[in-house]
Amino acid sequence: MSILKPRLSFMQIINMNVGFFGIQYSFGLQQSAVNPIYDFLGAQPDQIPLLNLAGPMTGLLIQPIIGVLSDRTWHPRWGRRKPYFFIGALFCSLCLFIYPFSSTLWMAGGLLWILDAANNTAMEPYRAFIADKLPPSQHASGFLTQSFFTGLGITLANISLFIFQKYIPGKHGAIPYWVFGSFFLGSICSISSVLWSITKTPEIPPTEEELAALRANKKGVLQPFIEIFSAIVDMPKVMWQLSLVYLFQWYALFCYWQNASKSIAQSVWKTSPQANKSLYEEAVGWAGLVNGWYNIITFLSAFGLVYMTKKYSPKKVHIICLFMAGIALLFFPYIENKYLLFVPMTGFGIAWASMMGVPYLMVVNDIPKERYGVYMGIINMMIVIPMILQTTTFGFILSHFLDNDPGKAIAFGGVLLLLACGATMLIKDAKPQDEDVVLQGGGH
Repeated sequence: MSILKPRLSFMQIINMNVGFFGIQYSFGLQQSAVNPIYDFLGAQPDQIPLLNLAGPMTGLLIQPIIGVLSDRTWHPRWGRRKPYFFIGALFCSLCLFIYPFSSTLWMAGGLLWILDAANNTAMEPYRAFIADKLPPSQHASGFLTQSFFTGLGITLANISLFIFQKYIPGKHGAIPYWVFGSFFLGSICSISSVLWSITKTPEIPPTEEELAALRANKKGVLQPFIEIFSAIVDMPKVMWQLSLVYLFQWYALFCYWQNASKSIAQSVWKTSPQANKSLYEEAVGWAGLVNGWYNIITFLSAFGLVYMTKKYSPKKVHIICLFMAGIALLFFPYIENKYLLFVPMTGFGIAWASMMGVPYLMVVNDIPKERYGVYMGIINMMIVIPMILQTTTFGFILSHFLDNDPGKAIAFGGVLLLLACGATMLIKDAKPQDEDVVLQGGGH
């Protein structure tokens, strides 16, 4: 017998998702600061994609396994998902503290593997946590609140890069001190925000029948892999369709993140990391501000998307958002006025809010509740497989077809986002759900 899930107030939904803020601060630093650190340490342009392999590979390996394990976990005191939040956030916090002390390219690359593994351990159960705690009518609020905190966390990460660059001079080896400041702040945010959510949000205990099923589950080293394979075989059609959308969408996003600073340096400052390091540092700071801006738009628009998905359906909203993002990246490399860069990034920010929440609404009602964890992990596989393809193939594409030109790399990403928009049109439209009290703080 299933437990009837109570509707949560707006503040309860906020509290349960605060931990997502710290996790996304870390991802924000990875988007905007890790690649410049590679540049400071002497990486060549066509080495950057391979050095970013850590993110997708750890996501592919860690998230589905954590999903299976958290589905099968229950402790009367620690719960089901929360132990994984805490362990992931703790290691993430330690890695963020150590990361700017990287003295070589391969030390930075190695630490990124540990950091990404920790991030994925913390983030994967968060998607299942929404489905665990909230009734279907509040799923939109839950997933798009995560979009809100995604925008807020990445915004702080990027704005910290811009502000610290202006006020913290000097270097430790090849790494500027302002990079240290951003990573130290991220270390504090990571563990403190997750602890807030853990202490403020009780998990729903399983029924006696569910506990019996948990105890009856087979154990063994290979069992999580067997469960993942079984879930893929049984995967709903809509998830296969979403995988095509994600193939184009996430390949494109990696193209942008890897090349944004260099594209801005090229179009606005007319320089490159090799030509003028001090000007390139200015471009990195401005890229942090630009990325901060699109994430401000993300958290400002997230709750508006709740309304839009209710009124028009998640599919229609995602199509429009992907179209805006594609056009934004096509124009981005050709803008020479640094202030005009904020115009296309406004549309990109709305699209980023959609990317982080709306696709889950297209599939969550087709997922059996006892497999929320593993299927959320499989959705992440759909994210990281395109990233692996990008990190292993894009270096060749960049050097042989795009002249190692960061602007062309970003425009290439824009084309891929328009293809993702077309792939979303193939998904069957689901009826929007009623959610009359999402933002009123309770039921009536």
